[in-house]
Amino acid sequence: MSASASRTSPGALPSRRSVLAGTGAGVLAATVLPTAAARADGARSGPALGEYDVVVVGSGAAGMTAALTAAQRGLSVLVVEKAPTYGGSAARSGAGIWLPNNSVILGAGVPDTPQKAATYLAAVVGPEVPADRQAAFLANGPRMLDFVMANSPLRFRFMEGYSDYYPDLPGGLPNGRSIEPDQIDGNILGAELARLNPAYMPVPAGMVVFSADYKWLNLAAVNAKGLAVSTECLARGTKAALLGQKPLTMGQALAAGLRAGLQRAGVPLWLNSPLVDLVQEGGAVTGVVVEKEGVRGTVRARRGVIVGSGGFEHNAEMRARYQQQPIGTQWSVGAKENTGDGIRAGQRAGAALALMDDAWWGPSIPLPGEPYFCLAERTLPGGLIVSGNGARFVNEAAPYSDVVHVMYEKDRGAPGSHIPAWLIVDQNYRNRYLFKDVLPTIVFPDSWYETGAAKKAWTWDALASQIGVPAAALRATLNRFNAQAWNGTDSDFHRGDSAYDHYYTDPGVRPNSCLAPVWAPPFYAFKIVPGDLGTKGGIVTDARARALRADGSVIRGLYAAGNASAAVMGRSYAGAGSTIGPAMTFGYVAANDIADA
Repeated sequence: MSASASRTSPGALPSRRSVLAGTGAGVLAATVLPTAAARADGARSGPALGEYDVVVVGSGAAGMTAALTAAQRGLSVLVVEKAPTYGGSAARSGAGIWLPNNSVILGAGVPDTPQKAATYLAAVVGPEVPADRQAAFLANGPRMLDFVMANSPLRFRFMEGYSDYYPDLPGGLPNGRSIEPDQIDGNILGAELARLNPAYMPVPAGMVVFSADYKWLNLAAVNAKGLAVSTECLARGTKAALLGQKPLTMGQALAAGLRAGLQRAGVPLWLNSPLVDLVQEGGAVTGVVVEKEGVRGTVRARRGVIVGSGGFEHNAEMRARYQQQPIGTQWSVGAKENTGDGIRAGQRAGAALALMDDAWWGPSIPLPGEPYFCLAERTLPGGLIVSGNGARFVNEAAPYSDVVHVMYEKDRGAPGSHIPAWLIVDQNYRNRYLFKDVLPTIVFPDSWYETGAAKKAWTWDALASQIGVPAAALRATLNRFNAQAWNGTDSDFHRGDSAYDHYYTDPGVRPNSCLAPVWAPPFYAFKIVPGDLGTKGGIVTDARARALRADGSVIRGLYAAGNASAAVMGRSYAGAGSTIGPAMTFGYVAANDIADA
């Protein structure tokens, strides 16, 4: 979405300010329960299981970065993890990391400056996020990255061309600021490799694929560079096999690299050890109650507890209480263990909560088994999204969180009108582009149709009947869309006005790589629901990652980072990796604050 259109026309995307303002009640509501609920008595918390300077709850990007930092600062550290695997949602992800002014992008010649980054972040997140928290993220992000590279096998690559999500805002960069992990050999982990949380979408067998490659793999059938990148991915895989390596990229590389750093630093990580509660003494958090091997006991934290346990995307009761309807746990691709344990424990300890009604949204297809978070599919030319009324209502290529914000906003006045929505493409699109992991021209699995996630018909009217939208309205929408596509100008929703819109598109399509007509039967429709990468509401923290009460006072000994904390991105999304970049940074900030005390 370009800044040139602070969309006010009917049916268009909202302006940055309207998105930031939100519409739900209790947007930054602080909820506090009596601190007495955080029990410290031995009868309730069980036997002592150990004592450390720092206890970190959660082994995702935030937790492992925090633990690595604390250990390298000379503190004794324990990481407790609910799941039987480590890595959390980060291990499942593409592992884009948004960090302005880091050494990797500056070394690649990115023309970033602290002033540009500060101006851009302030424009994106607005006044809801305190300026000192924004400044803390920007100042510590580059330091964190250099620290991680110095103390783990992780190295990083610039994701060239992956634009900031609002490049036309002051300070925005059309060529982007995002990075991703370089390839790692999983053999460095030894037996620990088997306990790494699997990827959300496994890399095709025999290939080594980076996040930045996917944009080109989508185009391998129609684009010379796409074919070259595909060949390169296969060559990397072949080389790794010949060397006896177990190549890891994206979130698998990030989680593995951090875990290897913890191994080198001698930091223990307890799996299958869920947090039960926080321990408080004299108003300060002094430890955790966990279950380890079926035994509930207390681990004392002499200096502090850092909560990095993720969001509450898989807690149906919390989602129903805090978030807009319709909502469900089945539409999230976050780690299934993320049920808000750390957030609720922090709340019982007196912490305020914020942004609980929001998430890292994205249009998703509810495929059988697991939802599919749409990136390229809704952006590639030859497709459009329509409401239950058969009309377009959004720039399909806009940042994914904005698309879902619009879905909810428009559905609120007429429930069922925009959730679900439908992504419509034609056979020409299917002949040209990868869809999820289905190659061009290959038929979709029967289960997609059997569950209602996909529909197929030979005429527009028949497709309208299948998805339950008015046929005349859909015909009018498609006729108008096709006329604009031939023209290359989307006067209704400005698809293609922003550099970001063109990232996942086909450069061979002219005059607008985002737009192509929908004309070749058969036609396909895919159900679109408000999915997410995780929730973004949680414990309110300050610029030092310390947990705060509703009155702004600090809860001594309690810190939070990642999706267990209220996001520094507020209600928006600055660029690819706006979840992981701040998560790692504030994990680093929290551990340093404890060490400096």
